[in-house]
Amino acid sequence: MEDLLTSISNIGFPIAISCYLLVRLEKKMEELREVIVKLSNAIEKFSK
Repeated sequence: MEDLLTSISNIGFPIAISCYLLVRLEKKMEELREVIVKLSNAIEKFSK
């Protein structure tokens, strides 16, 4: 039983941190995508 609890605590914490970071990274990636689209549109306007 003690081994099971140790395994859960050792594995659960990294999984929780990974999920948290992935959620944060997803938000930043969406913001980056929006900025890239805006930059692409601005470059397109200047090249005409």
